[in-house]
Parts: sequence; structure tokens; C-alpha cells
Amino acid sequence: MTLLVASDLDRTLIYSSAALALAGPDAQAPRLLCVEVYDRKPLSYMTETAAATYAGLAAAVPVVPTTTRTREQYGRIRLPGPPPAYAICANGGELLVGGESDRSWRAGVERRIAAGCAPLAEVREHLVRAADPEWLLKERTAEDLFAYLVVERAKLPDGWVAELAEWAGARGWSVSLQGRKLYAVPRPLTKSAAVAEVARRAGASEVLAAGDSLLDADLLLAAGRGWRPGHGELADTGWTAAHVTALETRGVAAGEEILRAFADAAA
Repeated sequence: MTLLVASDLDRTLIYSSAALALAGPDAQAPRLLCVEVYDRKPLSYMTETAAATYAGLAAAVPVVPTTTRTREQYGRIRLPGPPPAYAICANGGELLVGGESDRSWRAGVERRIAAGCAPLAEVREHLVRAADPEWLLKERTAEDLFAYLVVERAKLPDGWVAELAEWAGARGWSVSLQGRKLYAVPRPLTKSAAVAEVARRAGASEVLAAGDSLLDADLLLAAGRGWRPGHGELADTGWTAAHVTALETRGVAAGEEILRAFADAAA
């Protein structure tokens, strides 16, 4: 059996300072390793224990970072261990091979989206029009594939996300709220499809996966075994699957536990 590990990054393996969810006295907090710098400031972390586990895992089996981040955003991350042979960005829209975008994969993604989804421009226009400047901080598109808003989450009106999801669903798009970011993503744009392609190329017979958001659900369902932390959209909605372990740990401690589970499965 040849294993491949495909994992979401933000709030699954790496954590911003706001998402660490450290427990206990400060003097007993775990030592942290910064794995991302943005605007010359530290942004994302792993515990040193998690970093060592990740490095050992990546030396033993293929580990595929699988993220909704753009290629530029992913490029800021410095994970421990050897550079990954494959990485997946833009929620499956970009397949990186040796750090370079696979143009044939991208072209196929664009064809599938065009065949079954409303155009990005239409969705972006609706997002901006429906949002209230009182809680909208910024709006962006990513890799010309999907759109997202940065919002003050506490000020979002009750039912607004559900109404948006209904509107988007009728046009072939999905909606996911992760922290302060609200994503609108075309349904054919999935992490699972890109991971299946990597598994085919790598000759992997089983995929292990982890993730915390609704955009990770398809990845977890397609994997042979999966793990989700005790925080995030999946935990908040009570999402479960028979082969997916729902952890109780939250924050950076969950990242450690997920990596231990990967390493134990690969041993």
C-alpha cells in the first residue's frame, strides 16, 4: 500500500496567533515555530513538536499541502522538511508540480467551471452588492477562479450567509465562511479532484486527509481515512463521516494531534 497525505493548512496544520487557542498558564505554552511572514511580520505558526512530526512525515511519505490560498499566498509559507513534490492551491484550481503550475490541469478546471457555473463576474458583483459597508472590510477574487469577502463576522446579519448560499447554489457555486473570510467557489473547483490527480501520478493507493472547513468536506469524503479538528465549520455544523475522526482538541494542539495521526498511520 502506497500512502499519500493531503492536508489543508490554515487552522488545520498552521495557525495565526488569533487561532492558536492556547490553554493553560503562559509558562506552560508550547514553543512555537513561525512558518509564515507577511508584510515583514510573523503570521502563522506550528508548535515545534508539530514541525518535527511534519518534517519526519514528509521525509517518509508524499505530503501534499492542499489549500484554498492562492499561489502567492501559499508561497509565503515555509513548511519544515523537504519541499513537497506536489501542492494544491486555489481550492484545487492550481496544481503545482515542483513549485510550478501545471497548465493542462488549470485548463481542464476552467472548462469544467465554464460548463456548469455562472461567471465569476456575476457572482462577484452580487457579493459586493449584497454586502453592507458597515461590516465589509475588503473583497477580492483569487486566481480568476473564485471570490471572497473579508468581513467583521460579529456584525453579519442572521441568515445572510444562508441566503447567499441559496442564491449561489442555484448558479453552481458554494459558499463557505472561515474566520473573517467568506468564500464563493464554483462547485467543480474541489480539492478532492486535484488530490485524486496527484494520487494517480504518484501511484498512491490510499489517501489520508485532514481539514476544518466545508471546503474540505469533499477531500475528507474522498480519502481513505480523515481527521478534522474540534474547531472550524465542520465541527460547528457537526459534520461527520464514518471514516473521519472528529477530534475534540482545538487550535494548535489539534494540529499536533492530526500530524501524530498521520505519522502513526504511515508507520
